[in-house]
Amino acid sequence: MNKVIRKPELLAPAGDMERLEAAVRYGADAVYLGGTVFGMRAGPANFTDEELHKAVEYAHSHGVKVYLTCNVLPRNDELEQLPSFLQNAVSAGVDALIISDLGVLEYAKKYAPDTEIHISTQSGIVNYAAANAFYNLGAKRVVTARELKMSEIRSLRDNIPDDMDIECFVHGAMCVSFSGRCLISNYLVNRDANRGECAQPCRWNYRLVEEKRPGQYFPVGEDEGGTYILNSKDMCMIEHIPEMIDAGITSFKIEGRAKSAYYVAVVTNAYRMAIDAYFENPTPDFKPEQWILDEMHKVSYRDYCTGFFYDDPSDNAQISYKGGYNREWDVMAVVEKWENGVAYCSQRNRFFEGDELECMAAGKKPFTIKALNLRNEEGEAIDSTRHPMMNFTFECETPLEGQMLLRKQREEKERVII
Repeated sequence: MNKVIRKPELLAPAGDMERLEAAVRYGADAVYLGGTVFGMRAGPANFTDEELHKAVEYAHSHGVKVYLTCNVLPRNDELEQLPSFLQNAVSAGVDALIISDLGVLEYAKKYAPDTEIHISTQSGIVNYAAANAFYNLGAKRVVTARELKMSEIRSLRDNIPDDMDIECFVHGAMCVSFSGRCLISNYLVNRDANRGECAQPCRWNYRLVEEKRPGQYFPVGEDEGGTYILNSKDMCMIEHIPEMIDAGITSFKIEGRAKSAYYVAVVTNAYRMAIDAYFENPTPDFKPEQWILDEMHKVSYRDYCTGFFYDDPSDNAQISYKGGYNREWDVMAVVEKWENGVAYCSQRNRFFEGDELECMAAGKKPFTIKALNLRNEEGEAIDSTRHPMMNFTFECETPLEGQMLLRKQREEKERVII
């Protein structure tokens, strides 16, 4: 009997309405987002009760599901807010609640009984016994611990009900922690990572100080710049789509609710194109086209790895020895419309007359144009787009779509670690 190949859901992050719209426009099947409380990301704008209703309405109008995070570990004095939070989620029409705490799960069954329950990676699910226990408690989906190997996910799939989903992170930042549970931020700066307020001290540059030699700093290792011993690489699994599908992963999750709308657009678009291309020709040795792989380096990123999917993090410890993100491309403008050979745009970064720009649109391979005859909103000739968010035009024979992103690669000397 041939194994049925199930097309995975592509699940994208949405830190605010702009990022949600980017995820929807560039091919997400579902988005996950947070309210102003009970979510694991306090940094993004997130969604008020009223905004949540608008977000769900927008997503559903485009056939996209919405999963609401409710995965913090709440304290006693916060529980009284939980019923109204859950009731608003039901009223908004969210498709699922992402939960890690057993008490919150009980509240959800009482106040949102008809809403799907997804068990967060924060619960640290590493075996099928735990997954089955959550299934018996009413869960439809488990988000596995990031520490699982591909072979362990396959075993999990083989030992849970067919109608239970497995969701895995396939792209984005990783924590030096167990399933995102970490106390470093809490201890150092009193910001609790388990309540959405992580300050990311694992990304800081550490050196040793010997007690009797104050002021003398010694690198932990041989790198003259010190060492980022807790700073993990980013995960990127876009070259391993056949293996992930074969293992039984039903939802591919992109990390990044705190990332920019541009990041969400690029990464979502790349995975959308890769998944769709695989299903046009589902061979075991499938690899995405090179231009799709290149997209992974057109956002801010740390050096990539495959996380725990294939190996324990022993070789080079999967540590990024750079403190921040590689940044090699910038968004120059967003296209508002194109009419009669003229592109009407809104500026995001400064560029100059005659510069070559790469055009990015949903579901298409990027292409290059040259910005000629730049003019400001008054129709006056300009040599550059020097004013933030200014409206401008330029001549372009190639038709451009509204909301298309125009970007430019930095010169080698301009590339930075941020």
